[in-house]
Amino acid sequence: MELKGEKQESSEDSGGSKGKMTLLLALVALVSAFGSSFQYGYNVSVINSPAPYMQDFYNQTYFKRNGVPMDSSFQTLLWSLTVSMYPLGGLFGSLMVWPLVNNCGRKGTLLINNLFSIAAAILMGTSELAKTFEVIILSRVIVGIYAGLASNVVPMFLGEISPKNLRGAVGVVPQLFITIGILVAQILGLNSILGNAEGWPVLLGLTGIPSVIQLLILPFFPESPRYLLIQKGNEEQARQALQRLRSWDDVDDEIEEMRREDRSEKEEGRFTVLSLCTFRGLRWQLISIIVMMMGQQLSGVNAVFYYADRIFQSAGVDSNNVQYVTVSIGAINVVMTLLAVFIVEALGRRILLLTGFGLCCVSCAVLTLALNLQTTVSWMSYLSIVCVIVYIIGHAIGASPIPFVMITEMFLQSSRPAAFMVGGSVHWLCNFTVGLVFLYMEAGLGPYSFLIFCAICLATIIYIFFIVPETKNKTFMEINRIMAKRNKVEIQEDKEQLKDFQTVPGGQAEKKETFNSEL
Repeated sequence: MELKGEKQESSEDSGGSKGKMTLLLALVALVSAFGSSFQYGYNVSVINSPAPYMQDFYNQTYFKRNGVPMDSSFQTLLWSLTVSMYPLGGLFGSLMVWPLVNNCGRKGTLLINNLFSIAAAILMGTSELAKTFEVIILSRVIVGIYAGLASNVVPMFLGEISPKNLRGAVGVVPQLFITIGILVAQILGLNSILGNAEGWPVLLGLTGIPSVIQLLILPFFPESPRYLLIQKGNEEQARQALQRLRSWDDVDDEIEEMRREDRSEKEEGRFTVLSLCTFRGLRWQLISIIVMMMGQQLSGVNAVFYYADRIFQSAGVDSNNVQYVTVSIGAINVVMTLLAVFIVEALGRRILLLTGFGLCCVSCAVLTLALNLQTTVSWMSYLSIVCVIVYIIGHAIGASPIPFVMITEMFLQSSRPAAFMVGGSVHWLCNFTVGLVFLYMEAGLGPYSFLIFCAICLATIIYIFFIVPETKNKTFMEINRIMAKRNKVEIQEDKEQLKDFQTVPGGQAEKKETFNSEL
């Protein structure tokens, strides 16, 4: 029966040459991650260093127009808009994922998306010449839309083109480039480089360069074979794309697996966000990605980055040198995410998620203690530095990269774009909320605000431990069957369900029936 074929295909596929990292696959991963994910990271931290110079520019521009200086509350409002318009744009970008990837393809969406980034880079780079700060705020929305699309489409694209035994490693590459983007922005933002009164427009405008590079190179790479076969119904193009990606002519097993996915999906049709949210067969997958995305953003990673400077200053680091310490934290983030690329296939997703959130949980708890006691106990300020570093390590190996890998893996082709749209929207909405609420939380609770993050990490750990399955080295259909048991969809009687499986022994028939109704 087909089930045997599935098992056979998976055993062959996990060995053989099909599972190897080919040069083309590596290039596609690097170009799409550098051209898209890199800028998400870059724009997260690019305005931190030049903030005082940009605020001066806001003030001077306002003064030249109106003849009176800007009052401080208005300046605070403008600056918080400058910061928070980015995640808000990210939310809008996430809402555009479903229509774009279904109509233009994964590669097509990445190419179209570059236009947002290039437009925003030109506007931000020329804002000082044009003597307008409104353009900067508008550009932050545009570059946010860009990042919102990039943060969802790159993991989807890379997850679909990778062989199953490399899917986790390739899926962490976008997160690696996000951290590299953060680090590059921190380095270029040093006062001695571009983080000064003359250099900041250049610093903001540089974000367009990776986009131009991607726009020139990506068209020569293949589109996602799954998109070509399952959504476009073009098997010949899918086969050619797959042969190029695997640098291997015999791709029948993978094509057959896609066909099987395609057949079982024909019955359900394509999912919209609404049908995804109401479909019982995908209930736990949907809850899982929402929990993981909320955990990722609400675990306080932004707060730790905001607080880092102050934590180091209170530990006695000279205020002129704090920026170098921030860069070193960015470097730790990159190194640990790079480590995740290499260990995700060996250890699996669950262990990295649980370890990552566990480290974040413990370091938030200890950080609360350390921040409270640092005025009375002299060495506590050093403990808080250790906590920040442990927190960053935890987030970099598990909490940051793995949830996006899991969205690709827990959903099949028809529901994946809608799932990324939901996951991405939750990601950016929570990011926006933390950015908005954290300053008030900090004012009201001080160091105790980290206890809230600690509780959120703990809740996420408990959920992952009991609900989220290991997806390492499994085909999308196998993962789907595991989740179908959890959704208890075998109870639903479907009219076409056992059409060609009467002869299969009980247990297997039940399994097959499970994923038929699941899909």
